[in-house]
Amino acid sequence: MKKIFLCSLFTVTLLASVFSQDGETSGGFDKSRLFFGGGFGLSFGSYTLINFSPQIGYHFTNFWAAGAGVNLLYSSVHYTYPYEYKDEYGATGLNVFGRVYPIQNIMLQVQPELNYVWGDEKYYDGTPSLKLAGTLVPSLLMGGGVSIPAGRGALLATLLYDVLQNPESPYYGRAVFNLGFNIGF
Repeated sequence: MKKIFLCSLFTVTLLASVFSQDGETSGGFDKSRLFFGGGFGLSFGSYTLINFSPQIGYHFTNFWAAGAGVNLLYSSVHYTYPYEYKDEYGATGLNVFGRVYPIQNIMLQVQPELNYVWGDEKYYDGTPSLKLAGTLVPSLLMGGGVSIPAGRGALLATLLYDVLQNPESPYYGRAVFNLGFNIGF
């Protein structure tokens, strides 16, 4: 697992150095290339979801961007059949990401994450609750998407897959479709 994380970090670093050689940068920090964005989600009822995942990044060139973010996620589902119980799950962690734009508005993304996850299954018939002890879970999200310009920012739609597939990962057993935004400074 550490080898995959280190390989992905090496790949992101290598891509950064390759794409920064294209002559588009002036050599110094350019505040206009800095961006803020991420994802936010809310749902209430028998299925509750609260997701707040801000990210900050920098466009090193028109073809390469990278940054970091924070993950905060809580979900609960109230089941009533075949018996009544409530399943609660939470995750909080850090991520880094690298994006390559091989074609304008089309991006490929690599996003290693480390999340602290916990959970609880509460039964309403007197059965003892089951708890998922808090644990650190690595994920390596890879995929792509589109970036649709909107004023000083962009709307993002991505499809990512956790290639590590740890059963305790928030992304286990499924592809992750995200809608998000970036706003330039």
